[in-house]
Order: sequence, then C-alpha cells, then structure tokens
Amino acid sequence: MRSQRPEVVVEVDRERAALYDLSTSQVGMTIRTAIQGTEAAKYRDGNDEYEITVRLAEPYRANLDALGDLTVFAEGRQVPLSSVATWRMDEGLGVVRRRNMDRVATISSDVRAGEQSNAVLAEVQQTLQNVTLPAGYTIRYTGEQEEQQESMQFLMMAFMIALAFIALILMSQFNSVVKPFIIMTAVIMSTVGVLLGLMVFRMPFGIIMTGVGVISLGGIVVNNAIVLIDYIDLLRTRDGLSRDEALVQAGITRFRPVILTAITTVLGLVPLATGFNLDFFGLYTSLSPNIYWGGEQAAWWAPMAIAVIAGLTFATMLTLVIVPVLYSIVDDTALFLARHFTHEDSAAPVFAPAAPGAVVPAGAATAVLVPQEHVVARPRRRAAALLQRVGSALRLF
Repeated sequence: MRSQRPEVVVEVDRERAALYDLSTSQVGMTIRTAIQGTEAAKYRDGNDEYEITVRLAEPYRANLDALGDLTVFAEGRQVPLSSVATWRMDEGLGVVRRRNMDRVATISSDVRAGEQSNAVLAEVQQTLQNVTLPAGYTIRYTGEQEEQQESMQFLMMAFMIALAFIALILMSQFNSVVKPFIIMTAVIMSTVGVLLGLMVFRMPFGIIMTGVGVISLGGIVVNNAIVLIDYIDLLRTRDGLSRDEALVQAGITRFRPVILTAITTVLGLVPLATGFNLDFFGLYTSLSPNIYWGGEQAAWWAPMAIAVIAGLTFATMLTLVIVPVLYSIVDDTALFLARHFTHEDSAAPVFAPAAPGAVVPAGAATAVLVPQEHVVARPRRRAAALLQRVGSALRLF
C-alpha cells in the first residue's frame, strides 16, 4: 500500500444547501473553479490559440481560510460557502486500485532467504484467521499462491488425461479391463514413493517440476508393468503353465530388464538431482571441465529428478511384487465368480495350451471349452443373466 497524501475534504450539508436551492455539484464546481480554474475563453494570435483560465490568485489558492470568502451563485443571489459546507485537512489514499469494479488494497512482501513462501503464507493465514472484517470486506491471497493454484490445477488435469489415455490404450491392446486396472494401480501407487523421497531429502513439493516428474514417472512404470503382465499371459497360453508357475517364471525372466531400466534411469538423473555441473566445451577445447556442484539450475531441476528417482525405485518393487500379487488376486476372484455365478450345465472357459504347430500371437489368451465333468465347480444358486455374463467374461480375463 502506498503512503497517504494530504488533501482538503469539503463536506456539503445537503439540507442547508437545499434551503438555498443549491446542489452538491454547484458547490463542487465553485470550489473547482476557484482552485483549478475554468476555461472562460480562447485567445487566438495568428495560428496559435491560447486558453483563458479564470481562477483565484496564487496566494489565495494556497490559503485554506480563503475558502470562507467564496460565494456560490444560486438564483441570482450569492450564498457564502461557509453557510452550506465545512472543510478540513485530511489524509487521502495514495492510489485507488480496482479489480473487476471492486476497490482493492494490495499488501505484498518478500520472503527472507532460507524461508519457504508456502510456509510463510500458512503463518499469515493462521494469524489472520481470527481477524473480524467489516461487512463487505474480504481477504484473498493472490500473487504466487494464485499462480501455484493455477499450475496445480493444470498439472492435475494433465495427469488425469494422461492416465485416461493410458487406460484406453491398454484396454484396446489387452482386450481386458482387469489387467489395465492392475497396471494403473501400480502407476498411482508409485506416487507414494515420490512423497517418501521428498520427505527423506527434505525437499518441498514443487508444483511445476515435481508434477512434471510424476507425469513422466507414469510412462516408465507402465512400460515395466506391461512387459511383466504380457509375459505372464504368454507363458500361460503358449507353454500351458499354471498361474503360479507363470508368475514365478515371468518374475525371474523379467527381473533383469526391469532392474536395468530402473538403474539406468536413476543413474542418469543423479547428476541432475545433486547439481553436478561439467563444462563439456571447456573439456574438449582446453581440458578445463570446470566441475562444480550446485547452482540455480540445480534448485530448479532437483525436485523433478528426486521425484523420478524415488518414485521409480519404489515402483520397481511394485512391479516385481505388487503386480504379481494383484494378478493372482484378480485371477482368484475370476475363478470364484465363474464357479458360483454360472449355470450348472454350462461349460466353463479355461486356459489350455495351444495345439501343436498352432501359431499363437504374443499376449493372446487361448481359451477352450472343457466339458463340465472336467471342471471342478460347486454352484450354490442360479444367478441372473447379467451376473452369468460378468462371471464368464472375467474368467476370460
């Protein structure tokens, strides 16, 4: 807020002015003419034109008591200004700011070195929480806080759109709903690793860079989960392995590529997270690499690097442990629904190895109908038609 400046405040007594048939505009115009002046005529000298302004002389304009000698003309008579108005010296607003036609007063401040703006803002909000404002007054926090809210909303929308597109692509490729659900669960749970990493390294949650790190992390986690689940289905359809055998064999086979992906990504981001700087141009030209740590770019890129490193490390465990567990739980649920919510005399679709010499695409599920006497089923009640279709469909997943 800018400092106030002195001003002359003239208050018109409307009732007394009405007795003389005067309005506030007439009183105001009289004072304005006396102080600022009024254009009475114009004087022309050749091509030049000059305005003739009528007002009080300088000594009278600078004297506040001179207002008492002014008179206001009304219906051919002169009314002393002191009869209808009073005046005083006061302090007025330096600047009147408006936003959306509302008057606003902006209070801004810088943050001391070593302090977080969000922490300082939280203290200010806690201090002003018990402040009672007059009617018609409100407090709104803008500036950096408002920009952070807009950035957070944009990144949240981008993250949700990315998840939606990933889910649609996975459902179209796997021709399933359950398997994309397993993969998306691993992606969402990987954000826990991001938060743990920020807590361990005592770093703030940067809205922009940390958000970008979370979004980029989703692509890496999705790739690892796709590779694992696709290979599990391949072992069950191509080699005819049981579910438990396929889970173990797929974990052993895909352990190396998943770990190598995580290690290479983490090692590649370590210099960015630690602020390691190397001048390649100086190294190649004069063998002067100018190695140093830190810098402004380290403070900017470190949150994103830490988010990806911590999230990917945590997501690697999710891919190798949680994804097979979820796959097993979903498969057991599908078996339960197939046993208890299908017709007694209907055949149950089960996984079976492909015939010798048959070409089976990678990731394709091969199901054959096995007679009811070869399927262990204990139906307890006859379900509705909708539940029957759901149970059969889930068994095919």
